[in-house]
Amino acid sequence: MTVDKPTESRNPHRWWILIVLCLSSLVLVVDSMALTVAVPAMTADLGASAQDTQWILDSYVLVFAGLLLTSGSLGDRFGRRKVMIIGLLLFGAASLAATFCTDPGEVIAARVAMGVGGALIMPSTLSILITVFDEQERGKAMAAWGSVSMLGLVGSPILGGVLIDHFSWHSIFFINVPVVALAILAGLLLMPESKGPWQKPDPLGALLSAIGMTALIWWIIEIPQHGAFGGRSLVTLAVAVVALGGFVVWENVAAAPMVPLVLFKQRNFSGGSLSLTLVQIGNGGLLLVLTQYLQFVLGYSPVEAGLAFTPLAIAALIGNGAGAKYAAKLGNRALVLAGMIVMAGSFALLATVSADGGFATPAIALGLLGLGAGLAMPAAVGALMGTIPAEQAGVGSALNDTIQQAGTALGIAILGSLLSSGFAGRMPGGMPEQAKHSIAGALAVAKGDAGLVRTAREAFAEAMSTTFTVSAVGVLAAALVAALVMRDRKAEAEAEAGAGSEPVEGAGMAA
Repeated sequence: MTVDKPTESRNPHRWWILIVLCLSSLVLVVDSMALTVAVPAMTADLGASAQDTQWILDSYVLVFAGLLLTSGSLGDRFGRRKVMIIGLLLFGAASLAATFCTDPGEVIAARVAMGVGGALIMPSTLSILITVFDEQERGKAMAAWGSVSMLGLVGSPILGGVLIDHFSWHSIFFINVPVVALAILAGLLLMPESKGPWQKPDPLGALLSAIGMTALIWWIIEIPQHGAFGGRSLVTLAVAVVALGGFVVWENVAAAPMVPLVLFKQRNFSGGSLSLTLVQIGNGGLLLVLTQYLQFVLGYSPVEAGLAFTPLAIAALIGNGAGAKYAAKLGNRALVLAGMIVMAGSFALLATVSADGGFATPAIALGLLGLGAGLAMPAAVGALMGTIPAEQAGVGSALNDTIQQAGTALGIAILGSLLSSGFAGRMPGGMPEQAKHSIAGALAVAKGDAGLVRTAREAFAEAMSTTFTVSAVGVLAAALVAALVMRDRKAEAEAEAGAGSEPVEGAGMAA
C-alpha cells in the first residue's frame, strides 16, 4: 500500500521547478522542429549539398541518442541539477555559436555540441520531476510537462516560419539563447540537487551503449537511401547488434551496472516501454507526411501548415487535463488503452484523406490524435517511471528516452520509405525521373502542367493513406501490449499479496 506523503514534506517550490523543467524540455523540442522549416533558407545561404543538409539534421540525433544512457547515469552519480545545467550551458553556447556559422561544416559541429547538451538535459528533466513530485501530484506534473512539449511541437514550425520571414535562418538558433539563460537562472535559484548513492563507474557499459545506439540510429536513418541490409547498412547493423548485445550481457554480469536491466522484470516498465516504442513508430512519420500533404497538396505556406496543427495541440491539452483528473480513479492502464484506441482511430481517419478532400477530415483526425495522445502518453510514461527506484531515476529516465528515440527514428524511416516507394509506384510510366522521387520534385518539374500536378497530388495522397494505415496498426498493437502486459499499481500489489510473492528488489519507488 502506498503511503501518501504529508503535504508539509513536499518541496514548496515544486511548481516553479516544474516550470524550469518545462523550459528545459521546450528548448529541445522548439529547436528540433523549427530547424526543419529553416533548412531551405539555410542550405541556400551556406551553399550546402544534399549530403551536408542530411548531416546537419542527423548529427544532432546520432549524438543525442548515443549519449542518453550515459548522461542519465552521470546525473544519478554527480547530481541531476548539475548535469542538467551543464547541458543547458553547452546547448546555449552551441546555439549562440551556430548564429556565427558561415559554412555547413561549422553548422554540423555546432549541432554535434547541441546533441551532447540535449543528451545531458533530457534525462535530468524527467528524473527531477519524479523525485520532486510525490505519487499524488505526479500525474498532474506529467500532464503539464507533456502539454508544454506538445505546444512546442506544434508551435515551433509556426515560430520558425515567422522568424525566417522576418530575419535570417540564424534566428532559429539564437532564439534558444534567452530561453536557456532563463532556465539556468531559475534552476540555480529554485531547484534542489538530487542524486543517487555513489556507485562504481561502468566505462565499458557507457562505451557499448554509445556505440550501439549511435550505430542503430544511423542504420535506421539510412534505410530509405541504402536499404536495410545492403552493403554499408549491413555493416552498421552488425556493429549495432554486436555492441548492444555486448551491452546487455555486460550489464547482467557487471558488479555495478550502469543500467539496471532488472527494471524490465517489472510489467509496467516492460509493457510501457514496448507500447511507447510502437506508438512512436506510428507517430514518427506524422509531421513528415502531413506537412508535405498540407504544403504540396493543399498549397499551404509553412506558417499555415504549422497553424493547421492547432487542433492537435488544443485536444492534447484537454486530454492531458482529463488524464490528470481521472488517473487515480481509472488507473494508468485504462487511460493508456483508451488513449491509444482513440489515436488508432485518428490514423484510420487520416488514411481516408484524398487529394481534393480539403482540411476538414485532417482537422478532425488531428483533434482525435491530440486527445488520445494527451490521455495515453503521460499515463504510459507515469506508469513506467513509477517502477524506477529514486536513486536510479536518471538512468531510468534515460532508458525511457532512448527507447522512444529509437521508436521515433524507426517510424520516420519506415513511414518515409513507404511514402517514397508508394508515391513512385503510383506515378505513371514515362514521367521524368525527378518527378518519381518526391512530390516536391514532381511539382518542380511540372512548371504549370495541371495534369502532372494533379497526378502527383493524387499519387501522394494514396501513398499517404498507406502510411497512415500502417500507423494505425502500430498504435493498435501498442494498445494490445498495454492491455495484456501493464498492471495498475493497486491491482499489482493485490496480486502479489495474494500469491505471497515478493516484489523485485529496488523496483518500486516510494511515493
